[in-house]
Amino acid sequence: MKAPVEIERKFLVAGMPDLSLADRSSLRQGYLTVPEDSVEVRLRQTDETFVLCVKSGEGIVRGEREIEISEAQFEMLWPQTEGRRVVKTRWVGQLDGGLTYELDIFEGDLAPLVMVEVEFQSEADAREFVAPEWFGRDVSTDKRFGNKSLALTGVSLVRELAGG
Repeated sequence: MKAPVEIERKFLVAGMPDLSLADRSSLRQGYLTVPEDSVEVRLRQTDETFVLCVKSGEGIVRGEREIEISEAQFEMLWPQTEGRRVVKTRWVGQLDGGLTYELDIFEGDLAPLVMVEVEFQSEADAREFVAPEWFGRDVSTDKRFGNKSLALTGVSLVRELAGG
């Protein structure tokens, strides 16, 4: 059986798109693994859904396995993520050509960071993708923009991007 993979590209947002047709959700996620771990274990709450996710690898193609857990299981594990969390509002919408984007507006110490991700069926599709004008710099392979990295050291990156 082939391991599930996620093929995605991630960009900073140069200008906010029209979100009137996009779906909004609130996310909080925390990391159970420490920075030195090669595998990432994450808890995520999206509105009323709770998920435990294991990711491996790096770059635009990564292994990903998710299982839905109960709210009680989530709340039992959540304290273990202290100091390794992100909170964001996610907008999911459609791009021309049938692709879906996920635009994340980070909250708390990571504000005003805004990023957008697009998932693809193949690595070739990902490489051939031409981003819309409102997408900014491609940060797909910049480890500093991974959510785990943002949860740990993102405050300094946000300050750097803001010119401070």
